[in-house]
Amino acid sequence: MGVPLVCHGHSRPVVDVSYSPVTPDGFFLISASKDSNPMLRNGETGDWIGTFEGHKGAVWSCSLDKHAMRAASASADFTAKIWNALTGDELHSFEHKHIVRACAFSEDTHLLLTGGMEKILRIFDMNRPDAPPKEVGNSPGSIRTVEWLHSDNTILSSCTDTGDIRLWDIRSDKIVQTLETKFPVTSAEVSQDGRYITTADGSSVKFWDATNFGLVKSYEMPCNVESASLEPKQGNTFIAGGEDMWVHRFDFQTGEEIGCNKGHHGPVHCVRYSPGGESYTSGSEDGTVRIWEVVGSVNQEEKESDQSGNVKLVAEEVVRKAESLRISEKAAEAK
Repeated sequence: MGVPLVCHGHSRPVVDVSYSPVTPDGFFLISASKDSNPMLRNGETGDWIGTFEGHKGAVWSCSLDKHAMRAASASADFTAKIWNALTGDELHSFEHKHIVRACAFSEDTHLLLTGGMEKILRIFDMNRPDAPPKEVGNSPGSIRTVEWLHSDNTILSSCTDTGDIRLWDIRSDKIVQTLETKFPVTSAEVSQDGRYITTADGSSVKFWDATNFGLVKSYEMPCNVESASLEPKQGNTFIAGGEDMWVHRFDFQTGEEIGCNKGHHGPVHCVRYSPGGESYTSGSEDGTVRIWEVVGSVNQEEKESDQSGNVKLVAEEVVRKAESLRISEKAAEAK
């Protein structure tokens, strides 16, 4: 399924990747690694833009706000940090009492949600970074994933050592729904249109209705999977990666495997579709980030048509020059 763009730079396993939405300057990709240095890249080309330096422990989670102006990272050094994504400067460091495993910007970009080994969900106000955070509920275990939904009125979280996804109403601080899973949820994603929640637990990928929380689809994968992502535009395919080192692509309606990307030399810890769905990225135990182009995507067709158009223009230019040369030779013979 094509040769990926291989992004080197991390010296330890890559454990999280996250895209920004499309901005006037394109879209961007941030990766978190156990090497303690989150990296920012051009989301389309994979070109390295910069490294956020300052953490003193493994970085488990990373996020970009919707304008790609700020980045957030969650670390084993007991902090979550906010960074200026343009300059790389650290803007603020939020102290915790234990390892921070997950972080996410709210849709309006004013809030940062964190969770980790303390079993406490915290919401920090970006406009008042020195103010104490709002604490939401008591989690039954160490927090593994966090996400926002419902216009920042609901948050979801999963735990490292127990199954299920819990949805909390931040106005009441109460759990409003529990999505039951057999194994701990290692990946949770809210679809771009807000319709679905995609989760990975054990060897299962599940899709939940984000409005009524009903289970829409559940598929068993070829192996234990650590991460899954739904195509953001049509929602007709999804990807999953895990312990077999491959990135699998499936039909959303049938669960049939329609593609498989091989290349990583260690388990795949994280996968995400780009905001336009024309490519997807994977991060692995092998320390690389790989960007895979979707065969048959609109962007690829445009590129191919551009290339064929360029070939046509070059060919026409060659013909013109040949005609010109022949005319010049005939004129010389006439003399």
